Amino acid sequence: MKLNQLTIKQAYNGLKNRDFTSVELTKACLQRIKEVDNKVKACLTICEKQALDQAAKADVMIIKGEQKFLTGIPYICKDIIVTKNIRTTAASKILDNYFPSFDATVIKKLNQVGAVLIAKSNLDEFAHGASTENSAYGPTHNPWDLERVPGGSSGGSAAAMAADESIFTIGSDTGGSIRHPSSYCGVIGLKPTYGRCSRYGLIAMTSSTDVIGPITKTVEDSAIVLKQIAGSDKFDSTTVERKILDYHKEIKKNINGLKIGIPKEFFPKELDKDVEERLQDAINQFEKLGVKITQISLPHTKYAVPVYYIITPSEISSNLSRFDGIRYGESEVKEQNSKANNLLDVYYQSRGKWLGAETKRRIMLGTYALSAGYYDAYYLQAQKVRTIISNELKQELKKVDAILTPATPHPAFKIGEKKDPLSMYLEDVFMSSASLAGLPAISFPVGFINGLPIGAQIIGKPFDEATILKLAHHYEQASNWRKTKPEL
Repeated sequence: MKLNQLTIKQAYNGLKNRDFTSVELTKACLQRIKEVDNKVKACLTICEKQALDQAAKADVMIIKGEQKFLTGIPYICKDIIVTKNIRTTAASKILDNYFPSFDATVIKKLNQVGAVLIAKSNLDEFAHGASTENSAYGPTHNPWDLERVPGGSSGGSAAAMAADESIFTIGSDTGGSIRHPSSYCGVIGLKPTYGRCSRYGLIAMTSSTDVIGPITKTVEDSAIVLKQIAGSDKFDSTTVERKILDYHKEIKKNINGLKIGIPKEFFPKELDKDVEERLQDAINQFEKLGVKITQISLPHTKYAVPVYYIITPSEISSNLSRFDGIRYGESEVKEQNSKANNLLDVYYQSRGKWLGAETKRRIMLGTYALSAGYYDAYYLQAQKVRTIISNELKQELKKVDAILTPATPHPAFKIGEKKDPLSMYLEDVFMSSASLAGLPAISFPVGFINGLPIGAQIIGKPFDEATILKLAHHYEQASNWRKTKPEL
């Protein structure tokens, strides 16, 4: 096995036994990027010099006996999370030349243990999308079929993981942006509970649902990363003081007797029959593992997508107002020979030119929903229904330990195939409920359809990442899906 193909656990043991150094491991991942990323296009910025410097420092830590699980482990981070002195674009031309003066809290936590950042990954501009086609720098390609999308918005992170360009990656999830591409790319995607991980340094999309989480090769790796990046933060008032378990140990505990709920609304007649078969196979496997399966009902989840796409654009219109070409963002007004006669001219020469079509669409939708005369009819009503959806999910989770659903309605579609915005918004149909309720959820592979991976999703109780990780881990150990790799 090549070094770049190792899991975190394998890389940790190799570094501990001095089978190789962090510098050698980092070089192997950088070499893999050079070999395949011209086809996959997962990375926007490669941090080779900084990475090798970090790796050398990590090797010193290991020699001194200061090794932690992620010491010396190369990773790729979604380019919507700020990194000090490393370009952070959010895949938007308006931030083409933005070099932050600080690190996000999650990056600081990874730096503390000597993890090695090797690249920033592609995404839908400002995380607005489910295919990574909305990136201002061009689409990322799915390693399983280069003519297909990797999902989104963390498509670059998921594709890089599937292509073994690093040992683990970091993404963000607002309405499915970690789980969706993980399903399309056949990897593990974990959305922690809202408030479990700090959002400080995450360029805001929807502040009430944004979450940072890992995308990994195995469930065990997700457990390892979560333990490091979780925790409260004085810079993020939405984080919660909750005990952080040793998830790496928790996942190995017995799942016999646990109860999984299957919501009938997530298995409609219109569901792709192949997807339904893979999910049924997964349900059968859980039963063999001693898990009890019970039918539940979540009747209001049918409103999750419309609710999400009122609340999300509304928060986007507010959060993106700072990118106006004056303090934040590119603008021709800043050029010596350019002139603006009024504020509107400034906006035209910054937001008008440098923001992409989907970002503009969401800003306009959100501004409309928040405007006088429409606020009560749209935004306020959506928040009321959101509360109903959230309460309904949490009520059902009192009866079961977790909920199992499909992750995506079908395997990855071809680049350019879906041009209708509404059809793209429906990609989040199985994921937006957990986001609106702030619940933890994990996407994991359950098989293939015509050579393309497909995933299932487990939703858990608030701050009970241990249970969903444990269930996904035991299923993973009983299956062989993770051993299959795309050929590039």
